[in-house]
Amino acid sequence: MALKLYNTLTRQKAEFTPIDPNNVRMYVCGPTVYDFAHIGNARPVIVFDVLFRLLRHIYGPEHVTYVRNITDVDDKINARAARDFPDLPLNEAIRKVTTATEKQFHDDIAALGVLPPTFEPRATEYIRRDDGRDDMVSLIEALVKLGNAYVASDHVLFDVASMPDYGKLSNRSLDEMEAGARVEVAPYKKGPMDFVLWKPSKPGEPAWPSPCGIATPGRPGWHIECSAMAGALLGDVFDIHGGGIDLTFPHHENEIAQSRCAHGTPVMANVWMHNGFLQVEGEKMSKSLGNFVTLNELLTGHKFGNQNWHGRVIRLAMLMTHYRQPIDWSVDRLFEARESLFEWNKLCFDAPTDVQLNIEPITDPLGDDLNTPLAISAVHGLARNVRSAKSGAEMTAAASRLRQGLDFLGLYEIQPSLTLLAQDIDQGPSDMEVRPLIEARNSARKHKDFKEADRIRDELAKMGISLKDTKNKETGEIETTWEVTR
Repeated sequence: MALKLYNTLTRQKAEFTPIDPNNVRMYVCGPTVYDFAHIGNARPVIVFDVLFRLLRHIYGPEHVTYVRNITDVDDKINARAARDFPDLPLNEAIRKVTTATEKQFHDDIAALGVLPPTFEPRATEYIRRDDGRDDMVSLIEALVKLGNAYVASDHVLFDVASMPDYGKLSNRSLDEMEAGARVEVAPYKKGPMDFVLWKPSKPGEPAWPSPCGIATPGRPGWHIECSAMAGALLGDVFDIHGGGIDLTFPHHENEIAQSRCAHGTPVMANVWMHNGFLQVEGEKMSKSLGNFVTLNELLTGHKFGNQNWHGRVIRLAMLMTHYRQPIDWSVDRLFEARESLFEWNKLCFDAPTDVQLNIEPITDPLGDDLNTPLAISAVHGLARNVRSAKSGAEMTAAASRLRQGLDFLGLYEIQPSLTLLAQDIDQGPSDMEVRPLIEARNSARKHKDFKEADRIRDELAKMGISLKDTKNKETGEIETTWEVTR
């Protein structure tokens, strides 16, 4: 089948032709592991999982290499570690933060039904290597030798003026960028847009032997990390580089500059793909507005719509909008996705899967720049075919086709999860969700914090939960039971 993709670099949609059909290569920027992934972070994970599935379908699973990195060295990680574990040495605190956050990320995205990437490198594994692959130090030293970077005050910086077409990805000239620059002003910079490849570490921070003969130990800048990992695992030039639109500048622009100059190539990746922004109920997501929602809170908490949302529901809600368009994330969107998903899985739950059927109604729309809304429309059509079947054999065939279509999109559920969907729709919250709130309310009452107790009762009421307090005749303790009132 033909595959057309929109390329941010050319601003055109064109037929995708891999460099080597036997080794189709894709890199997507992954998380910086210092905090829970928010729902905006979940969008590229889902979008490029669909593309990964489609590439495997077209070229064969063994012919597609997908790399999604883990950034485990960063200023934000250092700050979080110092805040959360002030009594520990910083390096030990950093290990605690990155280990726990990476595990949480994997647990949360597993619920979304994503396939694991072929490789998931950690940045710290590619600072210095002894296997001949690209690493950050070797790239930095190559850039200095070629005249594209320079050493100043124990830093190594990329000389943006040395690259005539810098800014091509974000479609802005160097003069425009310099005029509106909001970058660190440092006396050792040659130009205001020059960016850090390596910097000295502060006392107690993670540190490695510096490149270019710099005596002070240091650590890499953010942008060089992805250039090294992509180059090491995918080569000097590869097929597709993806990420959120917010990474276009400066991160992806700087990746291109580093990789092209170090390798002497006209491009870093042939196709650059970016998913659109995500808003919450019509507003930009921010902690100051109180609408900042993590993926984990959607999966397990009550913060958004007072519900714990099933991972496949979140996935479908994301795919209902084309990946390049902005999403307005809302409770209504989640309810709509949940209703559809539950019905589809119920229709095809017992369908056989031992025969591969034609699912072109699903794959053809995806071949047109991942048109997931049209693919989902096709799923609705497959579901109608099941409902309108006039014989048992016709129904079985239609249900099998629906099941395979859902499975291709990562939306099919096995029975335990299907049961969870049914409970979530029909029965409301579980005791596992409600009981901690009840215990917190009872604790507040014991400590005569009646304002907090009332707040928790009101929160439960918004979830449709009614409480009943009774005194245990034997112990004299207050016992609380609950029921769903709506």
